[in-house]
Formats: sequence, structure tokens, C-alpha cells
Amino acid sequence: MEYSLTSHIPFSLFFFYFSISFTLFSLFLYITKLVGLFKPSCKCDICKSYLSKSWSSDFENLSDWYAHLLRRSPTGTIHIHVLNNTVTANPENVEHMLRTNFENYPKGRPFSAILGDLLGKGIFNVDGHSWRFQRKIASLELGSVSIRSHAFEIVSSEIQNRLIPLLSSVRNDVVLDLQDLFRRFSFDTICRFSFGLDPGCLKLSLPVSDFAAAFDLASRLSAKRAMAVSPLIWKMKRLFNLGDEKKLKEAIKTIDCLAGELINHRREAGFSTQKDLLSRFMGTITDDRYLRDIVVSFLLAGRDTVAAALTTFFWLVAQHPEVELAIRAESDRVMGEASQGIASFGEMREMHYLQAAIYESMRLYPPVQFDSKFCQEDDTLPDGTNVQKGTRVTYHPYAMGRMEQIWGPDCLEFKPERWLENGVFRPVSPFKYPVFQAGVRVCLGKEMALVEMKSVALALIRRFDIRAAATPSQTPQFVPGLTATVKGGLPVMIHERRL
Repeated sequence: MEYSLTSHIPFSLFFFYFSISFTLFSLFLYITKLVGLFKPSCKCDICKSYLSKSWSSDFENLSDWYAHLLRRSPTGTIHIHVLNNTVTANPENVEHMLRTNFENYPKGRPFSAILGDLLGKGIFNVDGHSWRFQRKIASLELGSVSIRSHAFEIVSSEIQNRLIPLLSSVRNDVVLDLQDLFRRFSFDTICRFSFGLDPGCLKLSLPVSDFAAAFDLASRLSAKRAMAVSPLIWKMKRLFNLGDEKKLKEAIKTIDCLAGELINHRREAGFSTQKDLLSRFMGTITDDRYLRDIVVSFLLAGRDTVAAALTTFFWLVAQHPEVELAIRAESDRVMGEASQGIASFGEMREMHYLQAAIYESMRLYPPVQFDSKFCQEDDTLPDGTNVQKGTRVTYHPYAMGRMEQIWGPDCLEFKPERWLENGVFRPVSPFKYPVFQAGVRVCLGKEMALVEMKSVALALIRRFDIRAAATPSQTPQFVPGLTATVKGGLPVMIHERRL
């Protein structure tokens, strides 16, 4: 008689044994990944000598380790064999991927699978016709004067009616998490702009909305998929509804439910007369699932990136009071010392030092630290690196901001002046500074995001003294995620200035 293991062991116990074995195997793969299967694309002894260092013990963040390896590669490119991932900090390679040979470097199916449950077929997760269709509509809407004016009105209202009164009410000895504040602020503004919904998150007496909490969790857990040694790990967990995948499924269910309610509410209220982005898309798209994917994608772009950029900006300013003084002096000259209002578009265009300070902070701490594409056909990058079909190719803005070959020997210093020429802001090639991507997929919301960041930075620096509650660490630690989130937040104390 044949002996069947499953006929004598209850399925639940068999599944338990399987789970334990699978977990141990996954742990083995993870440890293998950390102890030495990372190799540079070049074979020189200089690069090889640095590979024995573990990022977990020698570096605060994984991105710092990548920057460490890329700085020591003569080509500015390395290849991670265990992940089949080519990582580059070479501007010529970035231009090749994002413009010259754009069609050969789509997001690709592996990336779409990782974020598919959260972003679906939204603009950041698709290629080809679907991407072109959404980008065309988004370009028309976000490029219009009326929609930009509407966005500025929302940002100004949120600053004047919520952010400033809230900070003015805080006692001098109270410690506030500025990162949490910025996440609440940006969530309110993007929801009002995108959906015509006001979640009222910028009230510290209230908990963050269910939608915001679910979105945070789904974003973090989706990003963890990308860190898995093999997609088989998270796919098996999803199949059996285990651990993080179970939590992700529940978070996305909450997002779907609330997004569906938003769409139905807009349809019933008569979307044709509304100014929000969702209403404008509904004039062209009738599929509710497609609308859900689009609005979730815009929420990710408009909320997390702005909050991340503002957090690290104020983290740097807290260590460089001379930058704070320079921004105040410039704004006093443009707006007048007694002005307590929000700067206009025209006034902000005259504040070159403020623009330089924000660009410089994102050079060192980009909201999105790296971005990946997948090579569709065999190719050779400008630095001579051969890339095989199916290889993941990652360009790394975080590392690029730390390359002497790009920014000079003072690349690790926070110096807004590097962006100024005779006092006037001068941008550089977007392929040298791909914080907003570059080429064909350059960020459509770039200008609106910059206006929002400058408005907040200016309002807070002019009205308050913001000091770190403790001595800032040399390097902020980041929580793994789709955007840069500082571990432990940014604890500060607020003192209102006498104007």
C-alpha cells in the first residue's frame, strides 16, 4: 500500500510544517543576499574590497550602502547578481534609460506585479497605451491655469486656516512630530484637490482617518515586496493569505471601499460642475475601477512625496540656521518685513535662494530614493555596461546626490549656493538631478509640488522658530517604503516669532 503523508497528517499541521520550512528557506536566501552576492559591474580590486561590508552594521540606510558602492565603481554602475539588478548613478546612463532608449526601459511586468494590488492600472504602474492615455489627460488637466490656481487656493487655505493656527496654539515646551504634521497637511490638501474631500487630518486632537491609515500601511507593505529576494516569497504569502500579505489585503479592501464611496458621491453630486481632479477625470472615464486606480496613484504622488521633501528640508534647516536666516532676509526683501500673508506666485518666483535651498535638500534626500525599469531587449549603457533582456535597471537619485564626479568634493555638504549664479537660481540637467524623474516620464505635478513646498517652508520659517527637540543625528534613518519616511519622525519645539 502506498504511504501518503497528507493522508496521515491533518492538513493544518502539514501546512504548519510547510510554512516553517518556507520561512527558513526565505531566511537562508535573505542571509545569503547580505553576505556577499553583490558585485560591481567592473572587476577592479578597489570595488571588490568594499563588498565585504554589511549595510546593516556599517551604514544607517540601505541607500547609503548603495551610494558607498556606486562611488567606488569607476563607471558609477554596479550589478547585483542575486537580484539581477543593475544599479547606476551615471547621468549618461540615466538619460539613456529615460530618454534616448526610453521604449526599451518600461516599468515592466515585475514592477507592475509588486504594486498591482495597490495601484492597479494607475499611471505609475503601467506602460504603453494605458500610460499614454492617462498621461495625456493628466497633462491637459494639471497644465491648465485654472487647476493650478485651484491647487494654490487649497494650499493657501490649509496653511492660513489650519497649519499656522495649530502651530500658534502649541506651547513652547511641547514636542511636535513635524513629519506627522506634514503628512496630515499634505493628505488634506491632496484629498481636497484630487477628490473634493476634506478629511480634516490637520487636527492633532483627531486620529488620522481610516483612509490615511490604510493607505500608509498598504504603501509600506507593497514596498516590502520589492525587498524580497524572490517574488515567490510574497506571492506564496499572498496565495495563503499570511502575515504581511494578509494585512495588505485588508488595507487595500479599506482603500477600495472608501475610494468607491468617493466616486459614487461625486457622481451623485454632479461631477461636471466640480473643480477637483476626480471630477475632471470622470468626464472622460466611466469605469469605476479605472478611476479608483488613477486617484490612488495621484494620492501617492501628491501626499507622500511632498511630506517627505518637507521633513528632510526642515531636518537640514535645523542644522543650518544660516540657511533659515537667508530665507527670511530674502522674503523680507520681496514681501516686506511686516507681511504675514502667503506669498503670491510672482513673489515666490523672485525668491531664488528659497528655490535653491529646496532643490539642495532634495539633492541630498530625494523623496523617492531610487526608481527601477526593466530592460526589454539586450542593450549596452553609455558607460559600457551590458544589460541583458529581463534585467532590472535602477537609477539611484539618492546615490547620485553623493557622487563627487557629479557634484564635486563638497557633495555631502548642504549648500544652497551651489544652485545660484550671481544670485539667480540655475537648474542643472534633469538627468544629473532626476528627483522628478526626467525625459518622457518627467513628473507632471512638479511645479505644483514645488509651489506647495515653498509656500509651507516660507510660511513656517517667517512666522516660527522651529528647533529640533534633540540633537539631530548625523544621518536620518529611513523606514523602508515607496517614499522616504524618517524613522521616529522629526520631533521639534515651536516658538512663535514676534513680527
